[in-house]
Amino acid sequence: MTIFWKRWFEPRPFNSGYLPEDGGHRVFFSEYGNPKGKPIVVLHGGPGGGAYPRHAAFANLKKHRVILFDQRGCHKSLPLGRLENNDTKNLLKDLTHLINHLNIQDKIILRGSSWGSALALLYAEKHPDKVSKLLLSQIFLVDLGTSWWEFEGVRWHYPEFVDELEGKAKGDIPAFFAAEINSNNKKKQLDAANYYGWYERVCCSLNPQWNDQSELNEEQLAGLRIFMHYRAHDFFVSQPDPIMENIKKIKNIPTVIVHNRLDFVCPVRGAYELHKALPKSKLIIVPERGHVGRLLYKTINKTFAEELRD
Repeated sequence: MTIFWKRWFEPRPFNSGYLPEDGGHRVFFSEYGNPKGKPIVVLHGGPGGGAYPRHAAFANLKKHRVILFDQRGCHKSLPLGRLENNDTKNLLKDLTHLINHLNIQDKIILRGSSWGSALALLYAEKHPDKVSKLLLSQIFLVDLGTSWWEFEGVRWHYPEFVDELEGKAKGDIPAFFAAEINSNNKKKQLDAANYYGWYERVCCSLNPQWNDQSELNEEQLAGLRIFMHYRAHDFFVSQPDPIMENIKKIKNIPTVIVHNRLDFVCPVRGAYELHKALPKSKLIIVPERGHVGRLLYKTINKTFAEELRD
């Protein structure tokens, strides 16, 4: 009964479909709210996540036009899990294609969470004249600091987990598990999924379980394949610190940042450094642990709704 209630009250799109095929990919999009309202484009996390109606909850759908889309190979985009021509450059290109396909002439508001925050910042730095505002959470800067944190930093808190990954990989951890999850061996796929694939689950837990061999559906496996594909290729960025090295390009864009204090997936330092570099930014640090959480989402929805009130 609860599930029915939640689905019944989810917003329904006034438009949805696929972008024209590009590089073997058909990207799914959906639009919510007012067709003539201020355009807000939402960039989901991952890589390998998906866009859902609840991701439009922060906006006033009587005033705003909220556009969601599934990144290449994700959720409703086709083919599911496709890795060919699936990289950061193409995701940013898809965002431009989406804006043009929907004939959006006004500047857009970009809402990005986690990996989506990185895409939002990269896009804004490339097209600062097309972005009016940035609404960001769970900041991921794709920099040297976050690369170091993934294993060496996390080792200070989850040493047995990092040892387990190193013991299995016997070398490059991301490359090893990317190969395993793309093998034809079901056990190897599940091993990769339940060890490195659930890195986020471990880093959000006080009593992590990473070897339970949980069965995964095709969409979950596809999402993890995409994540490992990006991580094994250093997220397909050409500079060591691609966002912060170009941050001056967006210094005049109003930005709101929301981040959990004890986020062990994306440490709060990244959000703080981003805030310091952007003179027109606001930073709200939520007193909660983990990369996600009820208080975080409650704060996101409240903060962004207030920011969009004018």
